[in-house]
Amino acid sequence: MLKRIISVATILLTLTLVSCKDDVMPKPASFLRLDYPEATYANFEGDCPFSFQMNEAAIIKGEKNCGFAITYPKMKATIYLTYKPVNGDIEKLLKDAQKLTYEHVIKADDILEQPYLNPEKKVYGMFYQVDGNAATNSQFYVTDSTKHFITGSVYFYAKPNFDSIMPAASYIKNDMRQLMETLKWK
Repeated sequence: MLKRIISVATILLTLTLVSCKDDVMPKPASFLRLDYPEATYANFEGDCPFSFQMNEAAIIKGEKNCGFAITYPKMKATIYLTYKPVNGDIEKLLKDAQKLTYEHVIKADDILEQPYLNPEKKVYGMFYQVDGNAATNSQFYVTDSTKHFITGSVYFYAKPNFDSIMPAASYIKNDMRQLMETLKWK
């Protein structure tokens, strides 16, 4: 009987000593830190009836009819520019550009419209910031309202998850604004 009491006491003492550890503290939430180089811009001149400034870190690929794909390989993103001449159909072009933006309203939390007017350069347009898990986070269109019309939108090669791509989306959004605000008609 004494052996049994000693065995039970030993087991209890062992369990007590083993279970006495520091309190477990939850680790604070952490986030992936993505640092991008400060953007430096260079003029892009081509055979098209417009020019603009673009980020030197991006790669531009020409397509037909003065449409371009400006790629960001490290961010897995592309800005698509589409050029269309205005042939008395400015209202249709404007409706199409707005329709393209508002097709994302299903997944978007908010769509912020920011008008752009530069009467000196005859560049007028709208910049759209699309918040939420939409396929595109930024879009714009610019026109001189008589001859030229350009749309631009950014797409990431990843499943839309705004929280994950927010740093890259913000960086590219600034590049899109720079492109839009430095655009000149020839």
